[in-house]
Amino acid sequence: MIKKWYFYTSLTIIVAFLSSGFKPFNLETTPWFLTNESDGSDYLFPSQKQQDYPNLNIPFTGNFFIGFKEAIAYKESQGKYKKINSLGYLGKYQFGSETLKTIGVHNRAAFLNSPELQEKAFIALLTKNKGELKDEIEKYEGTVMNGIRVTESGILAAAHLGGVGSVRKYLRNNGKRYLRDAYGTSLRSYMKAFGGYDTSFIAADSDATVKNI
Repeated sequence: MIKKWYFYTSLTIIVAFLSSGFKPFNLETTPWFLTNESDGSDYLFPSQKQQDYPNLNIPFTGNFFIGFKEAIAYKESQGKYKKINSLGYLGKYQFGSETLKTIGVHNRAAFLNSPELQEKAFIALLTKNKGELKDEIEKYEGTVMNGIRVTESGILAAAHLGGVGSVRKYLRNNGKRYLRDAYGTSLRSYMKAFGGYDTSFIAADSDATVKNI
């Protein structure tokens, strides 16, 4: 009799333990907090206190290319592939329609809905701009201009913002021409913010498109 009592008691405890793992998670009663982004995505965090995150294993990108492209993406769109700004610039890296055409992309809708195509387009544009600015990179890299050390990655970032022609004007005027985009972001700020990254693996090809990178 005692053995049966132990058996049924143990069985009841096991069933209760297992079933507890399948109970629905109640966000309203749990002392965690939920943030809602404008794109409808939700992010759940266990604490609102910064000091509760001293040992998070966050990747350190250093000056690697991954850091370069994600930093630009965050600046341009907060990394959102479906972002369209008030001027009609598209995607994670905020491409204009005319720029897209120069690298072989003619379908805006297909571009906006394809993260893979957007990543290829970013590389293609870097490759194209590096080819067109090859002489300027060789001439000015390592110099200090208007308080900013000129680097290849800074030049490429500035070209992404304002185009090759604007970068040439900036460099030829020793950084003293205040060139900026429609929102007031200056080439100089991009030269500074995105300088010093390793973009050496990007080829220099002024004919680059998404199909031949």
